[in-house]
Amino acid sequence: MNRPLIGISTYLEASTRWGVWDLPATLLPAGYARLVRESGGLAALLPPDDPDLAASVVARLDAVVIAGGPDVDPVRYEADRDPRTGPPAPERDGWETALIGAALESGTPLLGICRGMQLLNVALGGTLTQHLDGHAGPQGKTGRFGSHAVAPVPGTRYASVVPEETTVPTYHHQCVERLAPGLVASAHAADGTVEAIELPGARWVLGVQWHPEMGDDLRLLQALVTASADRLVPSRPQAGDLAPQQTTGDDEQMRS
Repeated sequence: MNRPLIGISTYLEASTRWGVWDLPATLLPAGYARLVRESGGLAALLPPDDPDLAASVVARLDAVVIAGGPDVDPVRYEADRDPRTGPPAPERDGWETALIGAALESGTPLLGICRGMQLLNVALGGTLTQHLDGHAGPQGKTGRFGSHAVAPVPGTRYASVVPEETTVPTYHHQCVERLAPGLVASAHAADGTVEAIELPGARWVLGVQWHPEMGDDLRLLQALVTASADRLVPSRPQAGDLAPQQTTGDDEQMRS
């Protein structure tokens, strides 16, 4: 069975340690690739690049995931910087905004996770609340995921995938303030925080505020993979299509 190719955006870090090395690196938590693989897709990492190349990259993919990461620069939604907002990540902001635009333009299925959901909202004209308490894991413990309940909005695409209230892994301190034109909220936390957004209609465009890659509920990614399988890029060789070529004696002579 041919597996859809799912592109996932990545971090860009100036200093990362592994083994004996401390070097600049593009990286992504392994949970993203695991989630894609277990949901029936193939993961391809998309490190920050020239935004002008985004359309040609997306044209080779069957779906796009915008991963979690640093705060979106408030300059992008014309807001003053809150002291609690993290440092800007201009390479990711520019690249991922271009990936979102290319996916929307081409109709490529698109999923935003945490920062990815926030950037989707900003890219389409929405704004963000720059600090929110109670959603960033156990109090006083950084780098540890928390959890809370999320309730779907009936009649939305998200509700068709996950119809019941669920407990999700969460780690964020920003959230949607004003929804962009055309987007609708499709899930909320108990405190009213918008936890999922989507574009109604035929295009598969969804963002979630939590981190499904830190859990074991595959339904969201399976829905993305199903949507992407319906539009597999026909010109790209699929797994199993590239068999070793048979050689003849003449071939061997020409290579000798």
